[in-house]
Amino acid sequence: MAGTDIAVTGLGLVTPAGVGTAASWSGVRAGRPTAAFDPVLSDNPVRISCRVPDWDPDTLLGARRAHRLDRFGQFALVAAAEAIADAGLDPATWDGARVGVVLGCADGGPGTVEAQHRVLVEQSPNRVSPLLLPMQLPNMLAGQTAIEFGATGPNLVVATACASGTTAIGIARDMLLLDRCDVVLAGGSEAMITPLVMAGFARMGTLSRRVDDPATASRPFDVDRDGFVAGEGAGVLVLERPADARARGARVRARVAGYGASADAHHITSPHPDGAGLEAAVRGALADAGAQPADVGHVNAHGTATRLNDLAEAGVVHRLLNDPVVTSTKGVTGHLLGAAGAVEAAFTVLSLEEQMVPPVANLAVPDPACEVKLAMTATRARFGLALSNSLGFGGQNAVLAIASA
Repeated sequence: MAGTDIAVTGLGLVTPAGVGTAASWSGVRAGRPTAAFDPVLSDNPVRISCRVPDWDPDTLLGARRAHRLDRFGQFALVAAAEAIADAGLDPATWDGARVGVVLGCADGGPGTVEAQHRVLVEQSPNRVSPLLLPMQLPNMLAGQTAIEFGATGPNLVVATACASGTTAIGIARDMLLLDRCDVVLAGGSEAMITPLVMAGFARMGTLSRRVDDPATASRPFDVDRDGFVAGEGAGVLVLERPADARARGARVRARVAGYGASADAHHITSPHPDGAGLEAAVRGALADAGAQPADVGHVNAHGTATRLNDLAEAGVVHRLLNDPVVTSTKGVTGHLLGAAGAVEAAFTVLSLEEQMVPPVANLAVPDPACEVKLAMTATRARFGLALSNSLGFGGQNAVLAIASA
């Protein structure tokens, strides 16, 4: 196992639970839901979301730089800066050619697109911002991160819908094992809470309609769950080979021990009812880690609070693993879409460090059809290996096996 492990040396988070890893983890550990009425969605059929609180990009990034970035780019730069500092790295002194960036997102910058479309329709094509494309193109997530930190190694953005952040970490791990880089900034960022995008989700029937009680709307694995609440934010992990981390005296927070990926090849939006694709990804991650199903003590589930997802995922955990403690942090943060897997990988690292599984917020009555051990409260446990699961539209599945340092 050790020969394929990759060290996690830094974490950076921007989530609806707070700006920064400490604030985000505090909210998740306490099980504090963040869903609330969203004035941007006041004319939409579903008017609730999980927003990053007190977001002030002008202060965090400087006004000139902030105004040239879509919100998903802003989140990524702030999370990456925290992760780099947490890893004890200095972009002014690193060999940029050996630093890669692999980030995931599902959509790019729809907020910028919608705003500039209004300019086009209401004013003139000549009034559309020349920054429209640099602000909204998905690849600019990695491009702007590279520019900001002088990372001139391999640079890419991956899109596997809501599995994007997990896929990015898996690809980053592979790049390090192939010696393409010495350091990779890996993760995901998303800012899709716009009237048009949320109208699309509402029409699909995937969003919770619990608009009169927003705080209780995101309720993974609960018998009364009725859909997800959209969130926004970013998660970035600094990844290195363990020998390199040790050589520079870095703290290793955890190890990415395995990665598995698969496709359901079943339906454009619904998971395979038996979870066949997810099971293949779980088995792949465990085989990659040289681990057995019984070794897994904790699962940070995709757990969207949609009826089909939670049922299929719980079925896989029940029949394949040995009764691990399961959580879904989406009860607090909502569903961060393409950033979800990266943020949840970071939460899994923190769970391993503290040997504590955060609660599934709003879990009042567990669905008896979901036969797994759910964390009703913050739960102390002893475990050395955890899984972080992600599933995306189109049947794209990605799983990380994360081990204690």
